[in-house]
Amino acid sequence: MTKGSISKLSRWFHTSFRVRYQETDQMGVVYHANYLNWFEIGRTEMIRELGFSYREMEEAGALLPVVDLDVKYHQPARYDDQITVFTRMIDFSPLRIHYAYEVRRMSGKVPSDRDAGTMTGRALSDPDAATMIGEALPGELLTSGTTRHVWVNREWKPSRLDKNVPKLYDALKDTLLGRKE
Repeated sequence: MTKGSISKLSRWFHTSFRVRYQETDQMGVVYHANYLNWFEIGRTEMIRELGFSYREMEEAGALLPVVDLDVKYHQPARYDDQITVFTRMIDFSPLRIHYAYEVRRMSGKVPSDRDAGTMTGRALSDPDAATMIGEALPGELLTSGTTRHVWVNREWKPSRLDKNVPKLYDALKDTLLGRKE
């Protein structure tokens, strides 16, 4: 944790899709690196749910490279599985952000209001419904992991998000503190 950072688990955001044939390998399971693409989809859709896009963020000069990655593979995903990627922030500062992810097989269904969630690409409606990784999320856990990122400008120099894109900074901060519905 860095000075000025907020360490708290945000609510989960989720996005769902089916595993495409091209994502599998000769063993008939999803190739391991594709889970990293799915993590990226999760955090991109989380930012979109907060009212921003990565394109807008980058056009404003805020880049977010991955500087650390941790992945644990629990069970393989296979072609045509219905997958949901759950994403949330676990640490945040004007210079850094730390995400947690869970990839889950949904047995043909995506999270619904009955599962404590809303529509695809949305935040779970009850932020306290899933406070620990692996707890109270629907579906079978396939992969879990985290990524750490730093905010940099177009010259790849550290850049304070609160100064560069204050609206995004405020949205992320409010989400982490549970102030954004």
